Amino acid sequence: MTLVSFLIQALGFIGVLFFLISYQVRSNRRLFLLQTLGCLTFCIQFALLGALSGCLSLLINIARNTMLIGYERFKLVRWKGWVVVFSVLCIVSTIYTWNGLISLLPLLGTIITTAACWTNNAKNIRIANLCSNSPCMLLYDIFVHSWGGALNEIITIASIIISIRRFGLDSLNENKDV
Repeated sequence: MTLVSFLIQALGFIGVLFFLISYQVRSNRRLFLLQTLGCLTFCIQFALLGALSGCLSLLINIARNTMLIGYERFKLVRWKGWVVVFSVLCIVSTIYTWNGLISLLPLLGTIITTAACWTNNAKNIRIANLCSNSPCMLLYDIFVHSWGGALNEIITIASIIISIRRFGLDSLNENKDV
């Protein structure tokens, strides 16, 4: 492994830390902030790996999560039409970066998670990540050789399960900002 390859892989492991912490907070606002930092880290790694479908998908996630940080404060952010806007952006970016069927994985995970995010319900967001985004991105990470990304999705799945056990699935509906 060359030094450059090592550094690219190390970047992915930094992203792991952001996502690991993100599912251990109750607040959607903090969850979105931490996930935005994780997405940025993995976006850079995907760009360096030449995994453009994943890279652009993560850029869309960054824009989405940045908006969602202000969900409670700004009425414009609560507009449900943003789900369609972000979904169309995902479809266009997938067409632009098409690299075979593997390009569908970031598309599916991002669209389903985006729809869940606009419910502003921590339970829905975690379930969407657990059942859709994380499995899709795990397969994508393995395909593009993002070992930190693959580890991240495994840890994310475990972390979501821990947060559900820790807070209780129904208590996540309460959206406490703690």
